[in-house]
Amino acid sequence: MKDYHRKRILITGGAGFLGSHLCERLLNEGNNVICLDNFFTGTRDNVLHLLDDHHFELIRHDVVQPLLVEVDEIYNLACPASPIHYQYNPIKTTKTSIMGAINMLGLARRTRAKIMQASTSEVYGDPQVHPQTESYWGNVNPIGPRSCYDEGKRCAETLFFDYYREHQIPIKVARIFNTYGPRMHPADGRVVSNFILQALQGEDITLYGDGSQTRSFCYVDEMVDGFIRLMNSGDDLTGPVNLGNPDEFTIRELAEKVVAMTGSKSKLVCKPLPHDDPKQRQPDITLAREKLDWQPAIKLEEGLQKTIEHFDALLKQ
Repeated sequence: MKDYHRKRILITGGAGFLGSHLCERLLNEGNNVICLDNFFTGTRDNVLHLLDDHHFELIRHDVVQPLLVEVDEIYNLACPASPIHYQYNPIKTTKTSIMGAINMLGLARRTRAKIMQASTSEVYGDPQVHPQTESYWGNVNPIGPRSCYDEGKRCAETLFFDYYREHQIPIKVARIFNTYGPRMHPADGRVVSNFILQALQGEDITLYGDGSQTRSFCYVDEMVDGFIRLMNSGDDLTGPVNLGNPDEFTIRELAEKVVAMTGSKSKLVCKPLPHDDPKQRQPDITLAREKLDWQPAIKLEEGLQKTIEHFDALLKQ
């Protein structure tokens, strides 16, 4: 394909877990991809296999600072997404969400690029509506230890819709529910990576609370497919659109699956529940089904097997 036929696509946070898979997919589809990352949680290792591709460019840059490039589309994924990482420097997390959104929206306005915001199910907080629909405004603590992420992402959504109304920027907003798969950061403190690493190393499996809280887990390939379908949808669909797997599991069920699939002798150990930890998470994906023809098909066991193999290989290096 001639270069002038290729879309120029910027992915902020492109060396992270989700971003690296998105870079790979968009390159395979024949695009020029600019991967932007400050490497706080992302790593060059996630995109090393892409560096020899002449249509791939890696830039070390922080979205808190303005950026001048020529692009057709922007996927704004930049922000630490696990509690351990976003609570490490909460002020920086808030700045990344808000100033990053302002800078990327400014870039989109200048270049007339279509832009997608990677928002989160955390905008629903500890929900009083189950499952969560896009029309639900949420139940979020604005001053707690998780607020830097929750409220930062909520404010980013506000900015996106204000730019849409005031400047007619073509926007897309995806609300991402729990996603897992190869290239998850091994120290991100999320349940899937935690449980797999603990099980493979024969350590106790750490449950917070009694493990009765629920989550819905979407395999990374299907989440990336949802991103691209949303970006390629008509201008009438701005979002927000829930993207996630509606199959709901308790955290205890997940731990038991991981122990069984790894053949581990690890025991389940309960610890106090973190502050403001949501009791339930399950997306209503009716909108994604109807407007994007998108629905996850990969079952948890299938995705876990691939993720276990990834972490097993990582431990053996």
